[in-house]
Amino acid sequence: MQRKPWLAALTGIALASTGCMVGPNYKRPSAPAPPAFKEQPPANFKEAAAAGWKQSQPGDAYFKGRWWEVYQDPALNALEQQVALSNQNVLQAEAQYREAKAAVGVARAALFPVVSTGPAITVSQSGGGGAGGTGFVSNGSVVGGGGGAAASSIRTSYVFPFSASWAPDLWGNVRRDVTANVNAAQALAADLENAKLLYQAELAQDYFGLHGIDAEADLLTRTEASYREYLTLTQNRFAQGVASGLDVSQAQSQLTDLQSQLIDLGVQRTAYEHAIAILIGKPPAELTIPAAGLNTPPPAVPIELPSELLERRPDIAGAERRVAAANEQIGIAMAAFYPTLTLGGSGGLASSTIRTLFSWPSRFWSVGPQLAETLFDAGRRRSIVAEERAAYDASVDAYRQTVLTAFQQVEDNLAALRILENETDKVRETIQAASEALAISDAQYKAGTADYLTVITSQATLLNAQRTSVELLARRLTASVALIQALGGGWNASELPSRQQVSTK
Repeated sequence: MQRKPWLAALTGIALASTGCMVGPNYKRPSAPAPPAFKEQPPANFKEAAAAGWKQSQPGDAYFKGRWWEVYQDPALNALEQQVALSNQNVLQAEAQYREAKAAVGVARAALFPVVSTGPAITVSQSGGGGAGGTGFVSNGSVVGGGGGAAASSIRTSYVFPFSASWAPDLWGNVRRDVTANVNAAQALAADLENAKLLYQAELAQDYFGLHGIDAEADLLTRTEASYREYLTLTQNRFAQGVASGLDVSQAQSQLTDLQSQLIDLGVQRTAYEHAIAILIGKPPAELTIPAAGLNTPPPAVPIELPSELLERRPDIAGAERRVAAANEQIGIAMAAFYPTLTLGGSGGLASSTIRTLFSWPSRFWSVGPQLAETLFDAGRRRSIVAEERAAYDASVDAYRQTVLTAFQQVEDNLAALRILENETDKVRETIQAASEALAISDAQYKAGTADYLTVITSQATLLNAQRTSVELLARRLTASVALIQALGGGWNASELPSRQQVSTK
């Protein structure tokens, strides 16, 4: 009984000591952030701003993660909403996040005592022995032994024990392990958001690519009708002796070549359609997207300061949380240099009969602390600390590289949108000039002052310019999607789950 105050005092000291933590405190690493982007937004962004357009507000759909609604395409909206629900890669990322949340609970359990029990019923028998035989000890009683023969004895023992052990977190290694798991779970939550953004952006790009093929197919179909008219014209002129057989062959060759190009577009379109089906978690056979052309240019996208990008990109947030987790691992490794204290105790009931098992004399107990310290490990702990510091440095480098890559992607797509818009203006002028050239060559051919090769050349020039215009519109739309993805799709680091949220099941 005199040991109880001493044990209580030791327990109190252990509880008070749980406030100590060894290892470095976490500070978010610095990252390069220029004051402004080098590339300027395209003209349509500036025109929208001059017309009264302003950056989206937090209540707008863009900043609620529904960035695709800026394209005002109901069919695209319907497809995009299925990505977060049915895309298998997104579901895999969500399962990994739930796994990380469970790991937080596993780590937190080390802060509390472990209590266990193991009730047992033991039946033992001791046989008779000759002279000088030794007795068999059962439940504290000697059975048999002594000189001469002894009758065998069967004894039954009933034990109902409890044991408890607790290692106080004296140096903060358990709490750091919990924090590391929280940071890892938050990183995986960011990975989940990044996966949604990645596959939603991929779907939008495939969607615009598919309808770009539709627009090109529509152009070729209309051109095919024109080429048929020219073939009929040359055939009639040949029948009248005005045109040569060469003109007819050239018109026929031009028509069949265009028809083969039109057929070939089907390969690209089906590939886009199949890719979209997989992105929404369906077999290709279950999805059919009606043909539709592209008519509107890409919308203006809210462009913020480069420093804001650090809070907008889920991949940057995930990389930063991994840096925080790596910092905790250093503290965990440093805690191994200090002794560990374990408080343990056991007790219970034991009796030879079930009737007396729960009586006061059947009780037993033991309690006591244990202190352990490693005296020599040939530098193993120092090496582990150095290993964790190197891992931390690597995570910082990965974080900074992620930031630099984000800036590059924004600059690339801003430049792409600006350059493609300028190119579109020039192609528009080319189409106008080619249309005029075709009209002139057509009139000259019908008047007999020019050969059919002049008409074919003008037709080919016009068709190439028109196809380039269609392709440019599709490229501008896909570049705008890539820009939105590079800007984080309206996501914000404040949306990461809190410590409490990842600690609850």
